[in-house]
Amino acid sequence: MALTRRQREVLNVIQEFITRNGYSPSLEEIGSALGLSSVATVHKHVTHLVEKGLVRRVWNQNRSIEIVDSGMGQAVSLPLLGTLAEGKALDPPTARETVLVPADMVVGRMNPYALRVHGDSLNHEQLRNGDLLILEDRRTVTKGETLVAVVAGSGATLTRWRDERPATAQEVEIRGVVVGVIRRY
Repeated sequence: MALTRRQREVLNVIQEFITRNGYSPSLEEIGSALGLSSVATVHKHVTHLVEKGLVRRVWNQNRSIEIVDSGMGQAVSLPLLGTLAEGKALDPPTARETVLVPADMVVGRMNPYALRVHGDSLNHEQLRNGDLLILEDRRTVTKGETLVAVVAGSGATLTRWRDERPATAQEVEIRGVVVGVIRRY
C-alpha cells in the first residue's frame, strides 16, 4: 500500500501525538504540526489513511482517530524507489511514494527501501507482478544472498549469489540485497 509523502507525515503526526499524549490529535492539531491552515486538507489526508486501512475514526466525533492494529506489530515507512523487471532498466518512481512494512523486517538494516516487481519476467524467482521487494542498500553481497544488480548491456537482474567470494561493485552494479518480499492477494 503506497502512501504519498504528505499521508506519511500525517500518519507520523498521529502516531507521535498518541504516543506522547495517550489520546488522538484533533484535525486542527495535525494541521498545526504540519503547517497546514486548512482543516479540510487535513480531513482529506486522514480520509485517505482510513481508506487504506491505517487509521479509523468515529464519525462526527473529536479526537476519535485510532491507529489500526494490522496484526503485524509496528510498521515503518520505506521509500518506494521504482519498479524492477528482468532485463530492463530500473524504472524510477513516478511520484514520491512510500510503503508500510513490518518493522522487524528491516530492524538493523542499512537504508532499507522497496522496489515493486513489474510484469511476469521474475516468475522463475517465484515473484509476481505487484510484489514488493524489500532491500538493504548495500554494495557487497555474500554467498546465498539475493541481490538486485545492473549488468552492463543487460539491464536489471535479480539473482542469488552463489560464489564463495563476496561480490563487489566492480563486477556488477549492485543496487541492494533482498531482505524480504511482500505480496498482496
